[in-house]
Amino acid sequence: MLGNEHPILIVEDDAPIARLMQMHLEAAGFATQTCNHGDKALELLQEKQWSAVVLDRMLPGAGGMRVLRFIRRNSEDMLPVLMVTALGQTADRVQGLNEGADDYLAKPFEPEELVARLQALLRRTHGKAEAALSQGSISLDADTYRVSVGSHHVMLRPLEFRLLMVLMKKPGKTRSRDYLLDHVWGRDTYVEPRTVDVTVKRLRKALKKCGAGDCIETIRSMGYRFNNESVE
Repeated sequence: MLGNEHPILIVEDDAPIARLMQMHLEAAGFATQTCNHGDKALELLQEKQWSAVVLDRMLPGAGGMRVLRFIRRNSEDMLPVLMVTALGQTADRVQGLNEGADDYLAKPFEPEELVARLQALLRRTHGKAEAALSQGSISLDADTYRVSVGSHHVMLRPLEFRLLMVLMKKPGKTRSRDYLLDHVWGRDTYVEPRTVDVTVKRLRKALKKCGAGDCIETIRSMGYRFNNESVE
């Protein structure tokens, strides 16, 4: 079962909640390890390999957002991160997702939902790798999570990578914001449509450094599309 080869790291400073998470995840077949301090989490992330991280936002020491940024800077693969926090406001969810969290679950939550969301993240991340995509000078490898423009490697966050992959699959096809929310963020994740615009802006900025910023086109009142003619 997914999660047995490398355990799930649970970073939660509330001991009863951490124990509840651990009990239900292990009952679902996952191996787990708990940690109640942000600084310790940073150490564990460097010492071991993990299948996923369940991360509380409010932590002693290094806060949850700092831990999340560390993961996204240093994880060579797309380590799934599920943020779990008492901060349930839209702005907090948007910030966490924009910083690279893959999903967001507000407290209080049903343990069954925690398990279901984590299983969905692992299926998306560790499922069968899709074939590499190539459009003009841009190459995307879903197995190694690498994007290249010519001889230049492009550093992308996980959401930016998935957004580019969805658009590259159908060059010239306009995708609405709702379509992108479903296929990049997932149908079970609540994200405001404007989050798509923010992620597109970051993706363009990263591609622009390699001269490919024009490949993502805005189609007014409709959405976005990948223009392969701009990267020949």
